Amino acid sequence: MAVVHADGAVVYANAALEDALGTSRRSIEGSDVSVHYTEPQVLLQALAGLRANEFAALRYDAWVKRPSRDPMPVHVIITQTDQAGDVLIEMLPLEQQARQEREERLLDQAQANKELIRNLAHEIKNPLGGIRGAAQLLEMEIGSQLAEYTRVIIHEADRLQTLVDRLLAPHRRPHVVGDVNVHEVCERVRSLILAEFPRGLRVVRDYDTSIPEFRGDREQLIQAVLNVAHNACQALAQRMAAGDAQLIFRSRIARQVTFGKQRYKLALELHVIDNGPGVPDSIRDRIFFPLVSGREGGSGLGLTLAQTFIQQHHGLIECESEPNRTDFKILIPLP
Repeated sequence: MAVVHADGAVVYANAALEDALGTSRRSIEGSDVSVHYTEPQVLLQALAGLRANEFAALRYDAWVKRPSRDPMPVHVIITQTDQAGDVLIEMLPLEQQARQEREERLLDQAQANKELIRNLAHEIKNPLGGIRGAAQLLEMEIGSQLAEYTRVIIHEADRLQTLVDRLLAPHRRPHVVGDVNVHEVCERVRSLILAEFPRGLRVVRDYDTSIPEFRGDREQLIQAVLNVAHNACQALAQRMAAGDAQLIFRSRIARQVTFGKQRYKLALELHVIDNGPGVPDSIRDRIFFPLVSGREGGSGLGLTLAQTFIQQHHGLIECESEPNRTDFKILIPLP
């Protein structure tokens, strides 16, 4: 970010711009801002339009110069400031801009999914009780002759009831807040995973032990991480059979990060990484949607519920996947 006078002279540059350009603030401040762009004329025309009050803000893509390095693509946002004649220029690396837009889509989708799930589950739940009750009454009337069919109705009604209960679980359970150690959460998940998958799986712990405790719902976080890890283990079936399946729990502190439309000084960054085949391309953009699964017989609820639990901690889950490496990254703000 830079604040620029009407004549194009930089009067202020922040540390992020200093890092991005690879140049000290002292050399940036006082310089002509246009010299830092590969196509300065576009910026100069934009500044002229702003001074003429042709617009209050402008966005466009550009390339900025970096000493001894290749130019960097950025998304430029130019706006007027309260200070007469001064202009605010924000430069977001295009990768960061794309990431922010992706996060916003994820948050919007998650909110829409939450409302859809609640409404759909309630609509299904009400008639289910009637169907099951009617089947029980019918079974008593017709005796054992057709009991096989009424039992099928009752069994399937119970199965749907279980599904509905799972859909509604995050909205029913109270949010129990306490001090949480993320590594205790990981160790609990690790023990559960190894109990279910005792052969052919190596679980690697790569922890940053300096990460402080934070306020959160321990049980929700255990369930969220377990859902992600369990999903990964199911994708590792062939690797487990070959004896070389690997699951990594990696914790780090992220600094000055933006997610969920907010900027945080510190955030927990927890990675759950597997060496499985990767997320299928056909569902990669929809893996957090309810009832979307890449596994035969999967419910498609595990990642949806994990995302819901993490968002209740003002966080976010992201996924990067390619063959032999899938990385689910959990981000949660730290105090």
